[in-house]
Parts: sequence; structure tokens; C-alpha cells
Amino acid sequence: MGSNLPTQMTAIGIAKPGGPDVLVPEQRPVPTPRKHEILIKVAAAGVNRPDVAQRTGNYPPPPGASDIPGLEIAGEVVALGDGATKFKPGDKVMALVAGGGYAQYCTAHELHALAVPAPLSMSEAAAIPETFFTVWHNVFERGRLEAGETLLIHGGSSGIGTTAIQLAKAFGAKVIVSAGSKEKCDACLKLGADHAIDYKTEDFVAQTKAATSGAGANVILDMVGGDYIERNYEAAAIEGRIVQIAFLGSPRANVDFRRLMLKRLTHTGSTLRARAIEDKAAIARALEAKVMPLLRNGKVKPLMDSTYPLAKASEAHARMESSHHIGKIVLTT
Repeated sequence: MGSNLPTQMTAIGIAKPGGPDVLVPEQRPVPTPRKHEILIKVAAAGVNRPDVAQRTGNYPPPPGASDIPGLEIAGEVVALGDGATKFKPGDKVMALVAGGGYAQYCTAHELHALAVPAPLSMSEAAAIPETFFTVWHNVFERGRLEAGETLLIHGGSSGIGTTAIQLAKAFGAKVIVSAGSKEKCDACLKLGADHAIDYKTEDFVAQTKAATSGAGANVILDMVGGDYIERNYEAAAIEGRIVQIAFLGSPRANVDFRRLMLKRLTHTGSTLRARAIEDKAAIARALEAKVMPLLRNGKVKPLMDSTYPLAKASEAHARMESSHHIGKIVLTT
């Protein structure tokens, strides 16, 4: 590693499982990149729901990953591990990481990093990896969304939701979202959603059927779970695919599974963090081929809610847990 690099850095530790106030700045050693890894001087780090789950003690980092929260970063490459050849020091990159993002320096596998597209600021670049990897894999690979089909997105105004709206529209799908207020619904429509349902005042099953002439949604992206599971089966089209990416509600439900058979539904799901290096690298390659051109020409861009300095990570988490945010929350160093 370069001799001009500091040995210590500021990172956000989790003092103990708890509320946002357990996130405290502390001094940590600057990590050393392992084989095929790059060391990134972090300019910005995205804040995601899994970070909140980790902070409350419900989502421990996978074996070998940093205990520092943070799953996506953008910054400058400052050192290379053995065998790392994809980037050189000075390159501006955004990367998916298994942890360690809330810090001044963070290592990433070179195959999980992408060059920052010219139109994007570092804060915007940091808002991309976790969200775009998740949406691409779940909506397009697992959900097999095709042009002309209808995608129903729950939590349409979230970081995941606002990304899914833009990508689905870019690839020719019709988009219906559910969100929790008129303001959130309006934001989704402005991003390109065809229909927005306020789930607090409207029934998403009836509204989805109405918006599809009774046919239902071909793909449903769900982060809620609980009683949404059975309602998703009702809202889905024949041969529909329901993709589960989180459980903001309950991970348990009483479901009449006959609809699964009668409609020939597929209910699948995934998590990203614990996936093999090769799996994440494959998603990165797909993004490079299919999505990076859209980011480079400005057709797709992350919707930004707010940025906070790294030391105020607790405030960023409080904002996320308030659910008032529309789009992505990012920390800057």
C-alpha cells in the first residue's frame, strides 16, 4: 500500500444494538486490500435498510466482512491488492461491499466495483450499487420482467422503489407502485410510474387489477411481507412472478396457496450481502452491459433524498426510520 496513506481512519461503529444514537464515530485501522481487492478513499456511502437491521442486531455481517455498517460506496482508488488489475490508483469508482462503507476508507472486490459515470456526483454514485444490484437481480433476473409487462412495486418511493421505476420504464414495462402518501405517489409518477396507489387509503389489489384491465401484475417486487403475501397472489397475473427482497412487516403469514397453483405463480426471493463473490460479479457484469449506458447518457439517475456528514450517521438512520424520505439517503466524508 502507498506509504502516503494514513494508518488510522474515522469509521462509524455500532456501540451496541439499539436506536440511531448507538452509531458513534471511532478510530479504526485503515483496512488493507486482500487479493483482487481495491482500497477506496470513500467520498460517500449509501444508507440502506439492511444497515438499520444490522444496527438493531437483526442482520449480522457475513463471516469475514467488516463489522462497520455500509454496503455501498463511491470514491477514489488509492491502493491495489495482489492481482487487482481492473482499476488503477486515482480511478473514481462506486462499489458494492459486504460491510465497512461508513468509513473514510473501505476495501472492495475489484469485480464488484464500477467506474463512476460522468454525469453523476460522488454522492449520487454512492446511491447506486446496493440498490441497482438488488433491483437488477430481483426484477430482471429472478423476476424476468419483459417489455410490455406490468411491474407492481411496493414501497415505490424508497431507494429500491425509485430505482425499479426508472429501470422498468427504461426497458419498456408498465409500472404500478404503492406508497404511503400523496406526496410519495406524486414523486413516483414524476419518475415515470404509470399508476401510484396510496396504500393507506386504497386497496392495492383492486387498484392493480383496475390498472391492468383485470389481468393483474406480471411481476411484483415486495419488501413488506406479512399480509401482503396473500394479497400479492391476488394482485398477480396468470404466470406472475413475486419477488421477495425484505420483510418490513412480518416474515410469517397465513396464506391460501391454492392461488399459487391456479395462477401458476412463482414466488422467489433473495438477499445480496451473503452471496458468493462470483454471483455479485455476474450482476456487476450485467449492470455494466445493460444499465451503465443509461446512467452515462442521463436516462436513469438515482433520486436523492438527503445527504449527511459521516459523523451524523445517526441522523441519517433516524430519517430512514421515519419513512419520510423519498429516494436515497447518503453519508459524505
